[in-house]
Order: sequence, then C-alpha cells, then structure tokens
Amino acid sequence: MKIAIITETFVPSTDGVVTRLKACIRYFQKEGHDVQVIAPDLGVYDFEGVEIKGVPARTLLLYRSKKFALPTRKVKKLLEEYDPDVVHVVNPALVGMAGVYYAKKLGYPMLASFHTQVPKYADYYNVPMFKGFLWWYFRKLHNQAELNLCTSEAVKEELLEQNFHNVHVWKRGVDTELFHPDKYDKDMRNRLSNGQPDKKLLLFVGRLAPEKEIEKIKSVLDSSDEFVLAIAGDGPHRQSLEKHFEGTNTVFTGFLHGEELAKAYASADVFVFPSTSETLGLVITEAMASGLPLVAAKSGPTCEQIEDNRTGLLYDKDKQGDFTNTVLRFADETLRKRLAKNARHDIAEMGWEEQSKQVLDYYKAIAGIEGKTLGQNNVNHSSL
Repeated sequence: MKIAIITETFVPSTDGVVTRLKACIRYFQKEGHDVQVIAPDLGVYDFEGVEIKGVPARTLLLYRSKKFALPTRKVKKLLEEYDPDVVHVVNPALVGMAGVYYAKKLGYPMLASFHTQVPKYADYYNVPMFKGFLWWYFRKLHNQAELNLCTSEAVKEELLEQNFHNVHVWKRGVDTELFHPDKYDKDMRNRLSNGQPDKKLLLFVGRLAPEKEIEKIKSVLDSSDEFVLAIAGDGPHRQSLEKHFEGTNTVFTGFLHGEELAKAYASADVFVFPSTSETLGLVITEAMASGLPLVAAKSGPTCEQIEDNRTGLLYDKDKQGDFTNTVLRFADETLRKRLAKNARHDIAEMGWEEQSKQVLDYYKAIAGIEGKTLGQNNVNHSSL
C-alpha cells in the first residue's frame, strides 16, 4: 500500500503522537508498505527513509513555543502527486483540516485519529466560551473520515457522546527494551536530584503547559523535605513554572530523548502525573515499563492504565489535599517497591507491533484491501 500520513506534529518534535507514529512507520516499512508524511516544515525531510513533505509553519499567538502549519492548497498538490491508497489524518486541526478536505474531495479512503483534548484546554487558556465551537469543529472534521481512532475507552465514550462517528480504540504500545528498570544510572540520579540522591525523587515528563497542572506538585515539596522533583520537558509554561518552583528542590532538565530519557525514568522513585485532560498519556506507559510506580488523578484514561494500590496510587482531584497526601505515602519504601515491581510486570510483554498491525488492518479495511480484516477488527460494515 501507499500510505499518506498528514499530521500536525512530527520529527524533530517529540511527544506521544510522534512516538506512536514513528513506531507505526517502522512497522509499515517492515511489512513492505510505502509511506509519505505531510507535516509542518521544521527542517527535517526524511525519517528512516520515509519522505517528509514540509508545509510552511509558524508560531501561533497562544502557543509560541511550537510551530504549526495552517491549511493550504499545497496538501492537495502533495496528495495528487503521491496518489495514496489510504490517508491517515492525525489529530486534524489546522494542516489536518486541509488533509481532511482534500482527501475527501479527491476520493481517497481516509482514517482520522483523535489524540488531544483541545476542547478541554479552553478552560486552561481562559477561553471556555469556545468549548462548544471546538467540539463542533473537531466533530465536523472527524466525521468526514470513514473511521476514527482514539486512545482510550473513556475518550471513545466521550467522542460518541459528542456524536463522533465510527470510533474505535487504538491499542497502547511502548518500547519495553528502551524503557527498562535496568537503565538505572547513578549519574543521572545525581543530576535529577540536584546532588541529593538519597531523597525520594519524583519525576514529571511531558509538555510544560497549563493543562498539565504541574503546579500541584509543589505542595508535596512544601509538606516534606524527604522529596525532590525533576521536571523533564519544555513548553510555553516553563518560565512560569520555574518561578512557581523557585526555592524548592526542583530540577528542570529540558527535553530528554532516547537513552537519556530511559535513564531518567529508571533512576527516579515515583512518576507524578497530575493532568486530568489526557487522552492516554504515553508517559504513563513508559514510566511503568521503567519500573516506576505512579501517582495520577482518577480519570477514565488513567484508570484504564493504572490499578490503584497495585501499580500506582490514584487520587481524587476534587478532594482537597488528596494529591499531596497520596504522594506522601511513598515515604514508605516497601509500598514503593511493591508497586514498582507490579508496574513493570504489567507492561513487560507490551511492544509497538500489535498497535501498528491494528491500524494497518484498519487501513486495508477502508481501502477495500483484504476485506477479512473488517471482521477481525470489529469494524461496522454499514458504517463504511
């Protein structure tokens, strides 16, 4: 097959969407398929032999730390030149809107995937009045596709309530060889703990943005001097966070990648995930693979990944002080070790191949290739 992937974010950017796409592309190539990526032009035009067609990108007013590509007729030209068997529009919003429009206009089978709760972000960016419009906009885009994917059962239910059509859950994946407890590194622990390796090291990994609710973690540092914090990542909220955590035992590392990131996970004691607006949170899976117990808010996507008091601890976001009290329980080293062992055990057999095969089977289904995969993936024939 010839597979066109149109995405709002790709290399050299790094996030859960990019990680998933890279794993899929490697699998598609291994299976003998041809892939082309259309993405914002960030100066990288090749990923492991796959051509990246760049679309002019610019920063936007509300999010200056990242460049986005706006809708453009160039997407039509690129699709016509490549002439794919199937088009996958990832997180359609801006350039993805052009992807949806032109794939439909040119008659290409199209799948769309939903990864980011943008309507929920309206509250964090003080524009709640746009929430209804945002749901309408994303529903309009996604309902042009023959099939929609999302990353958890909880998000699927929400999308169905918002009248998104033909929604299926895209399975989880993680690199269990890269992310492993054996990647513990003494020098990395010293770096993350700011030279205090004997203290309990809390770790946050992710984009530094208001919706991640990272500020909550400061309450733990204020309540106990047994804990130190490392924040790995970057984003528009970094300067504000550095000011917020000023005077505490907190280290900001910026982005970490590959082996360096794997060492960071394995060298920490507890992974903290205060966000309540995630569709999945790939970092949760990476932390579990690294043998890290977790603290996260009780929400649909987190409850699908974390078993309370077995692989991590879940707190009630509506209960005053529950986050702080929950993290402080990890002063108990016996509890921490038990949860850490279970976290790794639950993830040990996971990889990227199953979720990559799943989406490839969906491509074949909507393109009319190997129709037997329709039944295997429980796709509703009538909805196609």
